[in-house]
Amino acid sequence: MSAPDSTPQSAPDIQREIEQTRERLGQTVEQLAAKADVKTRAQAKVAEVKTRARVKAAEVSEQLRRSQAVRRDWPLALVAAGILVMGAALTRRRRTM
Repeated sequence: MSAPDSTPQSAPDIQREIEQTRERLGQTVEQLAAKADVKTRAQAKVAEVKTRARVKAAEVSEQLRRSQAVRRDWPLALVAAGILVMGAALTRRRRTM
């Protein structure tokens, strides 16, 4: 509310102040109603948690795929290294004979 002035307010000023007060009061009531609506707030929180869980699951899934790809590549690399070592040994053996 406005502080009382020494000069009297005109009717349009009073009407404008009443409308502003009604607007602020309406906004406050809407905010309080939203806070009091526990069901809607709980549903919003559930939706938020589900979204975060989906994002995290996608991240973990991608990390798992990458690690499995690396694990699959190791045996292949070992076999390739073994073949190279055997080839080098056979080549060296042939040269010494």
